[in-house]
Amino acid sequence: MKKVGLLLINLGSPAAPTPAAVGAYLREFLMDEKVIDVPAALRWLLVHGVIVPRRKHQSAGLYRNIWMVDEGAPLLFHTRALAEALRPRLRDSYVVEIGMRYGRPSIAEGMSKLLAADVARILAVPLYPQYAESSYETAAIAARAAAGEQGCADRLAFLPPFYDRPEFIAACAIRVREHRTEFAPDHLVFSYHSLPERHIRRLDATRRHCLRRADCCEEIRDVNRSCYRAHCVATTRAIARELGLSQEAYSLSFQSRLGRAAWLGPQTEDLLRELAARGIRRVSVACPSFTADCLETLEEIGERARRVFLDAGGHELRLVPALNDHPAWVEALALFLLNT
Repeated sequence: MKKVGLLLINLGSPAAPTPAAVGAYLREFLMDEKVIDVPAALRWLLVHGVIVPRRKHQSAGLYRNIWMVDEGAPLLFHTRALAEALRPRLRDSYVVEIGMRYGRPSIAEGMSKLLAADVARILAVPLYPQYAESSYETAAIAARAAAGEQGCADRLAFLPPFYDRPEFIAACAIRVREHRTEFAPDHLVFSYHSLPERHIRRLDATRRHCLRRADCCEEIRDVNRSCYRAHCVATTRAIARELGLSQEAYSLSFQSRLGRAAWLGPQTEDLLRELAARGIRRVSVACPSFTADCLETLEEIGERARRVFLDAGGHELRLVPALNDHPAWVEALALFLLNT
């Protein structure tokens, strides 16, 4: 029997930690209408005239801080390592390739390799646990477009967001538990990539629920089944239950805000200042919206957020490593796939 093609999709990284390469990456990323959801002409002016010229040099410096000497971009390295770890686990059933939503190898390139292996069908796995239009949905759109161009649209399917899958929650809990054997924090922060609040509200067909009620994310229902914030709340509570944490032992926050619009909060840096003011001295930060370590985990949390916490009076902040290619995550993905 022919095998199934497995396409692991992640965000992507610049080709090099240089202003030119970072600028090219940012233009591709930020020109996506699902990322900056304003009219095309305004988006072009913002990206090409304001954001990229201002950010490409600064961001190149940040990428240089985390760039791996031999392996390059951490996100790409960890995604490749995950694919390598999955191949022997799934060798009788799947052919595994990767594709980046922005940069290379592209989704189209990964799909082309699978088709060259003569797979029966292709299962795309956007490596985003929680659903958002600017992450999961844009990856799905790009994969459908590539499949249409390569004549395999009828063979393409997707693994749904897995924010509450027991296998994913267990893998996250194992990662945190291992971290806590080396560092015993006073408090655990779950930090997620933030989104503009309008991204949340526009998926609420009732226009009366999401971010309009204090309890809007307390449970997943039809009205908020695709709500990113509700998914983040569900993931946090599930991991906390798996770890046996009390409500006072952890907090949820959001990071990576861009622009002046209203974004999901509380902001992680604001929360860290508050924790330090309360006398919390040792903090661990886990980032369950990122399955692979990248700029947002290694630099934004591991470096910048750490400095914020120390400057506010905290004593130590440590980043919980992402799932990357941890054996528990490899096994969780294998179980997803073999049970799909």
